[in-house]
Amino acid sequence: MSDSQKLVVVITSGMDDEKSSVAWSIANGGVASGLEVTVFLAGPGVDWARKGAADAAHLNPFDPPMGDMVLSIMENGSGIIVCPPCIKSRGYTADDLLDGVVLMGSKAIHDRIKEGAQTLAF
Repeated sequence: MSDSQKLVVVITSGMDDEKSSVAWSIANGGVASGLEVTVFLAGPGVDWARKGAADAAHLNPFDPPMGDMVLSIMENGSGIIVCPPCIKSRGYTADDLLDGVVLMGSKAIHDRIKEGAQTLAF
């Protein structure tokens, strides 16, 4: 087990749900607090990983733009993992996703939980 504190933020809320803004804010706050953060996107949440999609959304006027929050997670070394069946069911391919996004199923979350990660779901 690693000594670093870990957080997995599971986002199943889509582009029109303010819970998504809360989830990305908490993920970025975790990074700022020194946590090792992983974001796992499933269901409608996979839309956040499509190239350019988050740039068009701004769900809460008091939060940073959504595209900035997604990019911040990626730029700070945190991982974004996307459910493969969830993108397939929407007709997306890996080429539709942001560079650096990892396609992996729930094993990604289980591995982090085994390492001591706490989880939050939105």
